[in-house]
Amino acid sequence: MGAVVSRADLMARVADARRAGRSIAFANGCFDLLHVGHVRYLAGARACGDLLVVGINGDASVARLKGEGRPLMPAAERALLVAALRSVDHVVVFEEDDVSRLLLALRPDVHCKGTDYTPDTVPEREVVRSYGGRVAIVGDPKDHDTSGLLARLRG
Repeated sequence: MGAVVSRADLMARVADARRAGRSIAFANGCFDLLHVGHVRYLAGARACGDLLVVGINGDASVARLKGEGRPLMPAAERALLVAALRSVDHVVVFEEDDVSRLLLALRPDVHCKGTDYTPDTVPEREVVRSYGGRVAIVGDPKDHDTSGLLARLRG
């Protein structure tokens, strides 16, 4: 099981991994209602590096990004669920709406995004390129999403 860690602890763990010659993959999202698309996305991200770090948007960030009634679960619970996945090594909660500051701090070798993006539409692509990292599109086709599941449940 992965570990939910503070940003400071994560920085130390990533530094240790780098000293050991391990590559770092990074994925991020809200993960508000864990579903098969998330599992496949994170498995694909894990295949891109020796260590997978997952950034999870904090509660206020999810509310701003997703709207009223979200998140469904607090960040600590969402982080614990994601950390329980076999593919995940470390999980950190970030409060910003954009993951750029965390990317600049961690400087992962690969920033992984889901198939709803292309390499040219990843919002953080220039940040990743600025430190010599690369962007990878991973996971299955975007056939699953939390908004769609919620609509079906409310339907």
